[in-house]
Amino acid sequence: MNKSTEGRLFDYAMQFKKIIFIGLLCLVVAVALELAGPLIAKRVIDEHITGIETTWHLVEENDDKYTVSYNGEFYKREDRVQSDTSLGEVSLVQVGRSYYMTEEAIPLNGERSVDNGMITVQTNDSSTQVKAERLSVSELYHFFAPEQGPIVGLLVLYVILLLIAAIFQFGKTYLLQKASNRVVEKMRNDVFEHTQEVPINYYVDQPAGRIVARITNDTEAIRDLYERVLSVFVTSIIYMAGIYVALFLLDFKLATLCLILLPVIVLWMKIYKRFGSKYNKVVRSTVSEINGNINESIRGMSIIQAFRKEKDTLEEFEQLNERHFVYQKKLVKLSALTSHNLVNVLRNMAFVAFIWYFGSSSIGPEGIVTAGVLYAFVDYLTRLFNPVTDIVNQLPLLEQARVAAGRVFELMDEKGEKVNNSPVDRYKGHVQFDSVSFAYNGKDKVLKDINLVIEPGETAAFVGHTGSGKSSIMNLLFRFYDPQKGIIRLDGIDSKTLSRQQVRSHMGIVLQDPFLFTGTILSNVTMNEPTISREMAINALKAVGADRFIEKLPNRYEEPVKEGGSTLSMGERQLISFARALAFDPAILILDEATANIDTETEAIIQQGLEVLKQGRTTLVIAHRLSTIQQADKIYVLDNGTIKEQGNHQELLEQQGKYYQMYQMQQGKLAEKAV
Repeated sequence: MNKSTEGRLFDYAMQFKKIIFIGLLCLVVAVALELAGPLIAKRVIDEHITGIETTWHLVEENDDKYTVSYNGEFYKREDRVQSDTSLGEVSLVQVGRSYYMTEEAIPLNGERSVDNGMITVQTNDSSTQVKAERLSVSELYHFFAPEQGPIVGLLVLYVILLLIAAIFQFGKTYLLQKASNRVVEKMRNDVFEHTQEVPINYYVDQPAGRIVARITNDTEAIRDLYERVLSVFVTSIIYMAGIYVALFLLDFKLATLCLILLPVIVLWMKIYKRFGSKYNKVVRSTVSEINGNINESIRGMSIIQAFRKEKDTLEEFEQLNERHFVYQKKLVKLSALTSHNLVNVLRNMAFVAFIWYFGSSSIGPEGIVTAGVLYAFVDYLTRLFNPVTDIVNQLPLLEQARVAAGRVFELMDEKGEKVNNSPVDRYKGHVQFDSVSFAYNGKDKVLKDINLVIEPGETAAFVGHTGSGKSSIMNLLFRFYDPQKGIIRLDGIDSKTLSRQQVRSHMGIVLQDPFLFTGTILSNVTMNEPTISREMAINALKAVGADRFIEKLPNRYEEPVKEGGSTLSMGERQLISFARALAFDPAILILDEATANIDTETEAIIQQGLEVLKQGRTTLVIAHRLSTIQQADKIYVLDNGTIKEQGNHQELLEQQGKYYQMYQMQQGKLAEKAV
């Protein structure tokens, strides 16, 4: 059973789990250190700022730093004095904006009022009235003085924690980014490696631009997933978990109410996934079509301009571009609903619940919470929506990456064969087709019951009208495809028992339209094969006559070659491809209409190169020009996928069949008779 896209993405991430685990550990430490801030602020407020509003005990002597001297007497806070040292009790309370010292301890909870030096504290059960003295700012300072050291100490601790958190944040970012790039590097390598394993018909059915889009654009979207989206999601989840722990430590009931936020986020993610996935599939497929359209247009620009089809080409492109725009606009609308709008609504609802829960009458000295708890809760509640915003804002990239990953895995799921380059002994060059039949689509046969034998060192030519099956024979021999019926033997060995790479290891091919890679003339001959030296490549070029034009080039054998060899003529490119085949010294050489598109003068040079190539190897030639194959040992005449005639040039002429008619037409004899 195939894994889901998410499961396969997770498997890729787990290949670098050590780096990811250490990065997440750094993240947990950093989050814990950062979230200590509000708790430290709560301690500063409750214990060292508003904490002086409490019961104070009269003591006999100034025995530590927490003892306060006032009016010739010494006082200590209730939480810092031993009961057996107390000589009396007073209270320090705040009424309005002023502080008062009472003559005796009074309840600190309740509604307070001051009238003519008397403080009244009214509670539900009782009313307490006691004489009090108003403290000036300078007098009040005596009671704040012992708190300065702890406040400074806590603030210094907080700064130190932030600095340590910054170090762990750096470690988290570096490690997770490193893991993300390693994951995508591995995925791209796997995808590109798989493109070499899938059968050749996949590339026939798929435009090159679409495949390129999957390897580049789609993997880039996946890189965003690992590098940004998952990093943000993991960071936000851990951050939210830490905030919820702190909220529960502060107030269990309100923290429980805040849990409603979690199912809302999950529900919205499901809604976004449903619509975002649908839109992104259209967007990603359209991007692939646009790439394919651009690639085709650039390659065929000369034809487009020659036939004045610029307008039609532009209209075709605009249709694709318009579809891309429409669905991108839908994604933008969906994201606009999601991002700040959703988060702001949730944030405002949370603060409404917060105000309703506490109520204005609940906040203050007589309330159900202290000022420090209130500050910390508001701070944590504010921080809680930062990761929520981050998660919601990453939803577009998450869905885009999910769809892109699905397209990449779809390519990787294409059935392929592992590359096997294990060396095999060089062929002698014996080729046999035994009752071979083949159809590209599995139904309409292009080859029907083909039987032929080519001995080592022989040259066999294949002729026939377009669509007769000549190139199909070469495709089967080279194992670009496998026949549905029959066996192809190389030196008596069924080619299917060897890997495709082993079959091709002692074969060379020269195509009608030779392909050159970006590099130099020499690199196109050696193909960066370490066993082919510079001298061997130069000798191969000289052997086929390519040195005649190379010696005239500014950089000679190191002359740069642009994409496709566009700066060289067709004949020059063909000579380089001959030299390439010669340098690899194949046992079996395939020439697929290698002289079809060149002039007569260049053909003469190439014919000399061909004679060099053919020496000591089996050669199979597809040709339209019968003049180039007259010296072949065997000539096979194909018609509608079957071999109609076979023999050498002279034997076929004597039969006066299809080959004879083709030869007469090319010689112009039939035209002369018609006149």
